[in-house]
Amino acid sequence: MSESRPAERPIKLLQGYVWFPKTSELDLRTYLPERLDDGVHVLIDRLPAAPFSFFDDGTPAATQHIHQLTVVTMGEDEASVEPLLPWAAEVLEEKLESTPAEVGWQILDDLRAVQDFYGTDA
Repeated sequence: MSESRPAERPIKLLQGYVWFPKTSELDLRTYLPERLDDGVHVLIDRLPAAPFSFFDDGTPAATQHIHQLTVVTMGEDEASVEPLLPWAAEVLEEKLESTPAEVGWQILDDLRAVQDFYGTDA
């Protein structure tokens, strides 16, 4: 009898925000690919409004387009994908550094399973 392996599930590696002035016609996909590697995906979701009123530098959030950025991969559990974190953070930072000076971002480690609509692991 063979042992079965746990099923893989989506696990977040990094999550945060990317923003730029509403006067800009910037396409983030020009700088941020859909994948950092075959199994490491970059999700970009435009938010209707920022979840805060001002940025740390005092810029009103209402003057900016804001996007939530999530880097996700598949794995058995958080421990199985944790070794990818330093690499994914480095590659993503290189991509973000290539954006125009008007683009701001805040990205943090977010090593946890993706939750479905009902709060259970997806």
